[in-house]
Amino acid sequence: MKNDLFTIGNLTVHGYGLMIGIGFISAYLLTEYRARKKRMNSDIVFSLFLSSVIFGLLGAKVFYWITILDEIIKDPHVIIDTADGFVVYGGIIGGILAGAVVCRIKKENFWKYFDLIAPSIALAQGFGRIGCLLAGCCYGLETSSPISITFQNSDFAPNGVALIPTQIYSSILDFLNFIVLCIIARYAKRDRIVAGCYLIFYSVGRFILEFFRGDLIRGSVGPLSTSQFISIFVFVIGVLMIVIRKRKKVVEYK
Repeated sequence: MKNDLFTIGNLTVHGYGLMIGIGFISAYLLTEYRARKKRMNSDIVFSLFLSSVIFGLLGAKVFYWITILDEIIKDPHVIIDTADGFVVYGGIIGGILAGAVVCRIKKENFWKYFDLIAPSIALAQGFGRIGCLLAGCCYGLETSSPISITFQNSDFAPNGVALIPTQIYSSILDFLNFIVLCIIARYAKRDRIVAGCYLIFYSVGRFILEFFRGDLIRGSVGPLSTSQFISIFVFVIGVLMIVIRKRKKVVEYK
């Protein structure tokens, strides 16, 4: 794969950045469209989008710094490198927290907007993983399987070695997550169902795919990678969101 797609003058368009941009724009347009269709306050969508992007990127970077804390202690200048190194879960957590604050300020129901945005998050992640494929980051373990990918000029993945195409698998799962969440959203009658399903589906997929990742700079907690460790808590939170909401509905009917 090639990350530097083309150059115009002094401007080089990178595949990773392009896919991230396409993901953000697609997520925003989809969210705004669905907000209007559901007759929700679409004016808040841009505030949610902007704050979630800013704090999502910040959260992703902070989580990455945590995974390389030993390196930072040895050489604090590592923090200055803002181009590479992001942890998806940090972005998700940062974006959700930012959305909660915006909804509180705007006096809107956070859970309704979390349900609204959840499919868009999965869509953006699908495009983001295509960016990972182009850049060669988040690569898989070496494999002898015919279903593999071999990089030739990657700055991240080992070149000339057949690897498990984890980026492609991740992208496919994210797009499937997006489709399934849109279907669930069509029939869900209660708040938190769509958001809870997003957390469950993503955490399960991420936990499994981590076993096939070959990049080592991801941190670890015992036998688990940092993302696998976080996935356990995200899964539990997703389940609790759905279960608690169902019980609350039963109490209301009584």
